Amino acid sequence: MRRTITGAAFAAALSLAVSVPAFADLRVFACEPEWAALSEELGGDHVNIYTATTGGQDPHQIQARPSLIARARRADILICTGATLEIGWLPQVLRQAANRDIAEGQPGNFEATSFVTMLEVPTSLDRSQGDVHAPGNPHIQTDPNNIGLVARALAQRFAELDPDNAAVYQARLSDFLERWDAALLRWEAAAEPLRGLPVVTQHQSWVYLEEWLGLDRIAVLESQPGVPPSSGHLAEVVQTLQTQPVRMVIRAAYEDDRPTNFIAERSGIPAVELPFTVGGTEGADDLFSLYDETLRRLLAAAGQE
Repeated sequence: MRRTITGAAFAAALSLAVSVPAFADLRVFACEPEWAALSEELGGDHVNIYTATTGGQDPHQIQARPSLIARARRADILICTGATLEIGWLPQVLRQAANRDIAEGQPGNFEATSFVTMLEVPTSLDRSQGDVHAPGNPHIQTDPNNIGLVARALAQRFAELDPDNAAVYQARLSDFLERWDAALLRWEAAAEPLRGLPVVTQHQSWVYLEEWLGLDRIAVLESQPGVPPSSGHLAEVVQTLQTQPVRMVIRAAYEDDRPTNFIAERSGIPAVELPFTVGGTEGADDLFSLYDETLRRLLAAAGQE
């Protein structure tokens, strides 16, 4: 009897193993937290995500650490912003990882900026212009409309790489876009008091946010993109604001707060720290709360909360 039961149990287990499909997770290497969060929305249990950077880091300034190389070596898909944002570290990671699946030009190499309309595309390039990105300003995640565009392309790419779960990715995309479109309507209604608001920014990180919300950028604290604000240029900005008043000075959470505090103290305006990406500040825990928290901070600084 004991042998009969054992044999039957083994047969049942074998039958179950054959009839239930295994979860073939896509191993995702996400360069920035926003793309990790989007991958989770679209992939759920079918994606295994590694995020190369955090909300507290400048995505331009990352070291090609051995841990990044090891993760890239095992990845099925690399999801990055692109537009040369990661040029200081990603080429070295890809070269040393030697993973042909995620090499440039392969289906496993996904650049989010390829699927949106780029702003601030330079007509000419010169070293004297500072850290200018030839394809345009890469900080597309500050406009939530771009997230929807990238989501459609990324779900399709997941399906191409993992066709057995294509229906799952499509269903999760549909669910995400339904919730996202509803959130967009809510955000745009809430942001109405911000339209036309004059602001100063520390870095040219916010052009897509400015376009989305209709903010009027009067000055940038960096005299050139990527060049730390000098005392002389900050003094010039203070002079500018005497004749062109603004309502706030904005910086990303990962940036040095001293330049914005300098302007705030001398011009009598709020210095506003924005999350910039998922995890950048407390409360910006996923894609939805990223924009909730961004708008909450902007409206509070404008006296509209």
